Amino acid sequence: MSILYAITDSHLLPGDKLFSAVEAALQAGCKWIQYRDKSNDQEKRIQDAQQLVVLCNQYQAALIINDDVQLAVTVNAHGVHLGQEDGSPQAARKLLGDDAIIGVTCHDSLAFARQAINDGASYIAFGRFFPSHTKPNAKSAKFTLISEAKFQFPGTLVVVIGGITLDNAHLLLDAGADKIAVCHELFSASNVKRVAEKFISLRSL
Repeated sequence: MSILYAITDSHLLPGDKLFSAVEAALQAGCKWIQYRDKSNDQEKRIQDAQQLVVLCNQYQAALIINDDVQLAVTVNAHGVHLGQEDGSPQAARKLLGDDAIIGVTCHDSLAFARQAINDGASYIAFGRFFPSHTKPNAKSAKFTLISEAKFQFPGTLVVVIGGITLDNAHLLLDAGADKIAVCHELFSASNVKRVAEKFISLRSL
């Protein structure tokens, strides 16, 4: 299982750069791509997501839509990632089906994680663990949260996010994280494929 969970950014990846960068990550072996676009241009978001679903299918990878269950349904995406204010995993599961990947932002809270799991989430996401370009004001989380979650919720995938770089990712993996969600360090790189390969290789070090 690839540890890299790539999260797109509409500012870092304008226009067709989105597709070339995502394909580079897929070529490196990334199996989870999250489409994150906070704009109000729904037509663009649908077109982007449709193309990304096709790309991900070509590489036997999953496209997960950030915060928008209806968009995930519209483009037949493989899953959705929900914030605490974005609806319930149960409702998303009814719309997307039993095989959908449904993740939930849990910030620094084991209580949020427990609720998400009880509601049928496929994975729980904690963070931020380091200063973040994408969410600079997000509340910080402690490394011990990862091991506590692995102990309390055995069998549940734990995703970590927030300021993750090639230099600090090993700290989160050593603490027990299953997947590292990366945006800026990956998609601001001049060679996305090479950086993705380096992240993926961290598991085997």
